[in-house]
This record gives sequence, structure tokens and C-alpha cells, in this order.
Amino acid sequence: MRTVAQYAAVLLFLGFAAGLLAQQRNAYPYGYNQGYGNNQRGGFNYGYDSQQMPTEEKAEWIFARLRYSSMGGSDYYGDYGGFRRGGGWSEDYPKAERQLSQGIRRLTRIDARSYEQVVDLDSDDFFNMPWLYAVNVGYWGFTEDQAARLREYLHRGGFLMVDSFHGEGEWQSFMAGMHQVLPDLTDKQVEELPNSDPIFQVLYDLTGPKIQIPGYQYIGTGRTFENNGIVPHWRAIRDDKGRIMVAMCYNMHIGDAWEHADDPRYPERFSSLAYRMAINYIIYAMTH
Repeated sequence: MRTVAQYAAVLLFLGFAAGLLAQQRNAYPYGYNQGYGNNQRGGFNYGYDSQQMPTEEKAEWIFARLRYSSMGGSDYYGDYGGFRRGGGWSEDYPKAERQLSQGIRRLTRIDARSYEQVVDLDSDDFFNMPWLYAVNVGYWGFTEDQAARLREYLHRGGFLMVDSFHGEGEWQSFMAGMHQVLPDLTDKQVEELPNSDPIFQVLYDLTGPKIQIPGYQYIGTGRTFENNGIVPHWRAIRDDKGRIMVAMCYNMHIGDAWEHADDPRYPERFSSLAYRMAINYIIYAMTH
């Protein structure tokens, strides 16, 4: 016979899936057909409208996106909303942020701010963020001072989630940046997270088999991988006390799954896992 806990888990999952399916039917105010802001790009409203942002909204959690200098020196000071699709620190910005934040408010009791924040390593803002997100990290780069500040952030208890880098070449470039941040880092300290790791059980039980979460290209190609990144990896770097301080979603594009959760062409199973992973990672970052 099933226990009460098992029934509760089933109901929680069904409620989660129903919420995402409702979102895909444009139940969210930032729907697939609507977008937000006033900055139209490529027929889709990706803009960041600072006039619509509250002057102040206090919350216990903010979606904090790391703005970094790419290897080529571009993308660092691109205008808010002025990002190039397909690369740079700002890919999926700001729709991924808004939709994940809204999902967190609906699915948890976390007091999440309704709008995001871009943080620079030259500013002290990121030290106030328990969770930091960076995308396209196969092309990131740091000055010596920036690397030292990110190192301090991690050692002071910060949590960095990195996403959307694919194939061996981008992995090596990502690791070059990590060696700037953590000069003593060895390959043995980069581990594959086992299903039994507590981070997969903080709220949602993700201890079973996991599927590769693809980018938006899946809609047109049916292909879950990019470049030669065929096998997905959930990796991590821990501090001296065993706390995960860098979580790596390698050969995946989690941000696209948040961004396109309201698009009926993007499969719900990918967005469901992406939301649950993010929520587990966020709660872990805030409690460890």
C-alpha cells in the first residue's frame, strides 16, 4: 500500500506539471505571444524596460546573473536587453529570469523578487547574492582582480550555477576560467554528482534517471545536444567542508527551458526538470 508521503509526492508532481502546462497555454502574464518590456527584437519582445521596474522590492532571493567579459572582449557592456542571441553572458535574458522567478513564487514559499539583477564582479552587489547564475561559460574570462573577487565570493559561502556550454572545447575553456578563480583546483576536485547527493533531494526528489535538457534548437531539429556535447553531466566543485560552491550543468541549456516554458512547442518534460533542478539548487544555496 502506498504511504501518505507517497501520495503527497505524486500530488506535488502533478501540481507542478499542471502549472507548467498552464503556462504553456499562456496563462502567465509574460506569455509566449506577449513578452514584456518595450524593446522589440526579431519579432519577439525580449526587451528590458527599466521604466517598468519597481524602484525597490525587498525579497529574500533575487535571480542574480553574472555579467562577465567574454574572451573576445565583447558582450560585457552590451545594453540591457541589448544582447546577441546565441552567445554571451546575457543569453535568455531577461525572460528566463522572469519566468523562473514566477515559478519559484508559485511552487515554493521562497520570497523571490519579481525582477532580476545583473551583477558585475567589479561591484560589491554580488556578495549579497546567495545564488549566482552564469551562462555560456565556455567563453568567459576574468581580470586578475575579478577572479580574486569571485574566489572570495565562493569561499564566503556563495553558490555559482553555470549553464549552456557544450562539447570538449567549451569545457576546456570553462576550466581555464575556473583555474583563474581557483588556482589550486585539480581535475579530481571536479566531480560527477551522484544521484544520492543531497542537492537532488532538497525539495524535489531527483534521484532517478535524468534527461538531457536541450536548448530551443530542439524544436526545429529534435536534437537534444549541441556541438559534440552528446552526454549531459551534472558536475560540482566543493569547498573544504564539502559544500557545493560551483554547480555545472554541462552539455545542457537550462536557461532555454526556463525561457521557453510557456511555448507549447517546447516539451514540458524538459521545463519541468529545469524548474525542479533550479529550485533544488537555490534552496541548497540558501541553506548550506
